[in-house]
Amino acid sequence: MIGRTSSFVGHFEGRLGLNVRCCPYYKLVPLSNGCPYFCTYCYLAFVYRNYSPFIKININYDTMFRQIRKALTVAGGNVSFNMGEMLDSLALDHITNLTTMLVPFFAGLSRGFLMLLTKSSNIDNLLTVEPENRTVVSWSLNSRRMIEQHEPGTAGLSERIEAAGKCRQHGYRIRFRIDPGILHPNWQADYADLIEKTLTIVKPENITLGMLRLLPGHFQLAAGAYGTRARMLLSHNFVRGASDHKLRYPPKQRIEFYNHLIDTIRSFDKEVSISLCRETPEIWSIFKDRCKAGKCNCVNW
Repeated sequence: MIGRTSSFVGHFEGRLGLNVRCCPYYKLVPLSNGCPYFCTYCYLAFVYRNYSPFIKININYDTMFRQIRKALTVAGGNVSFNMGEMLDSLALDHITNLTTMLVPFFAGLSRGFLMLLTKSSNIDNLLTVEPENRTVVSWSLNSRRMIEQHEPGTAGLSERIEAAGKCRQHGYRIRFRIDPGILHPNWQADYADLIEKTLTIVKPENITLGMLRLLPGHFQLAAGAYGTRARMLLSHNFVRGASDHKLRYPPKQRIEFYNHLIDTIRSFDKEVSISLCRETPEIWSIFKDRCKAGKCNCVNW
């Protein structure tokens, strides 16, 4: 669905209640109401449930560029514009050609940075423009088994890694986000394999780790939409207590998962910065010497 919007840019203050950490940034949302992929766990399916099956492409781009400039005028210092919070940044780029406009636009800004996040390999447009160190491209990764089971329609693991390598060679800053971590039989071996396959090919500037977290209402929606696939995902003893009201694995399981992935990452790369996504102070305190608060996926640093 093609249309217009009065709000392309929104400020996220980083506040998710009292006990979930996040960094402030600006959301950039030129596409709204959905995503062409069918990830079982995706919270956008629940947030946008009343709009299904429409994805709205807003094409009044003069308003978008004006709002980006206004945000830069209001904010001090470097400003991150995250186009990966409410949409997959590249999934429809062959239709919208947005990156051919946005990457050169940000290349000409002194304090603005474009943050892209994707599960696709749709990079043809990115390779036709020069990033000038102002665009960060991040790939959301998962184990091969979890991609096949829970991320239908997305690019395969090898395709994502290959795309990241090409973008790095072209001059883009590259990051990886292993999120959501999903516990399943032999998860330790599967995630170790993911890290090995990734870091032996591409050297990122950051890896951000997160684990499965779901809004309570998502359970019924996912089970109705995806049947057995969703019920397999949701067959865990999730706990409440985080101030963003999402359900999570118990702290002990999250700690075990993060320790395993950090140890594996460090066996291949001693220098890459590692951070955690939307975790509680309880977990952050345990990893304060192993992870860098503020050096995470969605913001420039």
